[in-house]
Amino acid sequence: MYKLKIISSTVRPGRKGPKIAAWVADTVRRDGRFQVEVLDLGDTNLPLMNEAAHPVLKQYEHEHTKRWSEKIEEADAFIFVTAEYNFGYPSALRNALEYLVQEWAYKAAGIVSYGGVSAGTRAANSLRADLTTLRVVPVYEMVNLPFFAQFINDLQEFVPSEVTQKAAEAMLNELFRWTKGMKLIKENKETALNTLGV
Repeated sequence: MYKLKIISSTVRPGRKGPKIAAWVADTVRRDGRFQVEVLDLGDTNLPLMNEAAHPVLKQYEHEHTKRWSEKIEEADAFIFVTAEYNFGYPSALRNALEYLVQEWAYKAAGIVSYGGVSAGTRAANSLRADLTTLRVVPVYEMVNLPFFAQFINDLQEFVPSEVTQKAAEAMLNELFRWTKGMKLIKENKETALNTLGV
């Protein structure tokens, strides 16, 4: 079974991202094609990137980096759950991405974005562009949640609409397809990176 890491991007007090990430995780578990783990950046507590060596070298000094590297390395695919702050995705997620290079490479990713009228689409598009520079393949199908607070009930649970649930299922189908396809490329990752001089 493929290993899927769901990365929840927000860290500020009062954040709603973990509620959406919990719904995504439940949806993936019901689907049954991935082994799921949620990585909440609010709990991961990565400081502002503080490794002396460039991350492409994988010469990590700090335990927090080594733990993060292990979690990302073992993944076969990702789903990023991102808010939209100032027309972009949260700086905590950007920081988490920049800690590593090789560990991200040749894996597929889905994106779930949320916000107000824009549904977080500007953050999602910015994230898509940045992921490609890390050799991550973002799938076309996404889940975009406008005015997302309306879907959080009195129990503080995220309850999706039928349209949202169908969008998540479509994203998972495509993510599974790409994960299978990327497996061969991922297995030859070291050879490919050496060819590129990395």
